[in-house]
Amino acid sequence: MASPEPRNDETDASRRTIFLVFGIVSAILIAGLLYWMTRPSTSVGDAPQRLEGALRPGSPEFEQYKSKIVLDKPEATEATRPIGDIVMTLSTTVRNFTGRTISGLEIYAAVVDSQGKPVKERTLVAVPSRRTGQSELDPNRTLEVPVMLEGMSKEDDRANIVMDVAAIKFR
Repeated sequence: MASPEPRNDETDASRRTIFLVFGIVSAILIAGLLYWMTRPSTSVGDAPQRLEGALRPGSPEFEQYKSKIVLDKPEATEATRPIGDIVMTLSTTVRNFTGRTISGLEIYAAVVDSQGKPVKERTLVAVPSRRTGQSELDPNRTLEVPVMLEGMSKEDDRANIVMDVAAIKFR
């Protein structure tokens, strides 16, 4: 009868070392992936956008047409990300009663505190939109406009939300 082979302590120690190294590397990779997925985006699409040649506040034409571009009362949803910050998505429906086709529309969105000062704000070009592919807003038509605001904390005084027309450009 053959006796069982003696255990080789060197083989066991090297296996433990391999498993330990593999576990540590895996944990670091998973932590890095989670960090990358939950950090605020800094893509080119988030860079401030401006419409060239658009009507802006202060011009008489802007005030005349702004009153004919109606924004529904904005609504907001919020979510807490795993890293602890808050992301809010503000949305409204834009209605074009100007009688002209809008080829460019900037929308200002903000979360404001109790004193009316912005906690987070963003201006984006809603028309033309790369996201939806909509290049114009015809007369008597509507457009849903969502705006995502990132990086707020639970301690921020988020008393109200504001969305408004920032610039208009016609075809």
